[in-house]
Amino acid sequence: MEEARRRDIYFSFFMFTADLRPNDAGYTEVLVRHLKALTEIGYTGFDVHIAPGPAHADHHAEVESYFSLRRAFDRAGFRDVKFTTNVGTTRSFDPTSPYEEQRRQALSYLKSRVDITSVLGGENTIMSGPFLYPYGVFPLTDDGEGIWSDALQDWMKPRYAAAASIFRELAQYSAEKRVKLAIEPVKNWETPGPTMVSEALDFLESADVPVCGLTIDTAQVVMESQGPAIFRNNVARAARQSRLNYVHISAPDRGAVRDSWIPWEIMLDEIEPVYSGPYLVEVFNAIPPFESSMRMTRRRFWRPGEDAPEMGVDSAYDVARAALRTLEEKIASHGRRSHS
Repeated sequence: MEEARRRDIYFSFFMFTADLRPNDAGYTEVLVRHLKALTEIGYTGFDVHIAPGPAHADHHAEVESYFSLRRAFDRAGFRDVKFTTNVGTTRSFDPTSPYEEQRRQALSYLKSRVDITSVLGGENTIMSGPFLYPYGVFPLTDDGEGIWSDALQDWMKPRYAAAASIFRELAQYSAEKRVKLAIEPVKNWETPGPTMVSEALDFLESADVPVCGLTIDTAQVVMESQGPAIFRNNVARAARQSRLNYVHISAPDRGAVRDSWIPWEIMLDEIEPVYSGPYLVEVFNAIPPFESSMRMTRRRFWRPGEDAPEMGVDSAYDVARAALRTLEEKIASHGRRSHS
């Protein structure tokens, strides 16, 4: 498995939390215990969600709190561990808003998230997530009815256009900070757009944002897909433009990766030859806020040190260990097939 070991494989802290609570020293100790266990399993880095905070948050104070968190990680022995971040925009911080003042507030928010990403991950790290259109916000007519299909596509066009200058400025700022941006398309029941890789690429091309890329997530592609042929075209298109900045390995049900419905050969045959960055194993545990926002019916993977062990239910570490082994085996298998 020499080929697999050379590849950085990260683990998402969506297994444990959607908020690092950087000002909570007690919770930092919980995070450190998880980091220790997962690095011992073999992960070389981690993806952490940066909670949005209130609408009138002091972004400077937020950034400073993550400096403290990073120092705590360093003191605990994780100075050389790599971190990427997951960031979403919100109804308050909306770069697609028709109102310039709100767009500028969104830019300030997104720059602060670039700063936090730089604090946690250093140079050449990645800020990924649904940070173009606000996550979970769906438009309504004046009568309170949902806007869908062709009408929704028409409604989104001026939104994308409004965000263009914001993203050009954000991309320039992130390049100066040595942080790679990776817009993540997510499912149509999570956001009205972008929901497909092609839509994110269309936005970046039309907005003329040369130093911004995207994330390909296996779960999103399977559930919100136009099929293998377009997937192949999109991977090649992203690679040609140097926009393939992150790849998430996630099961369609967002649970355990082992023995899941991931079309490994189709995906790795396209991704492996053109992508040299880290893979992220992303498992959403049935914890707040995911259990309600994603309407999870499966049982929670119990988190050692946080939940009581449960007979017949895998622990978070068991799921993480099996996922790493599975991904390493699939990468190694791809390498053998490509050289045979």
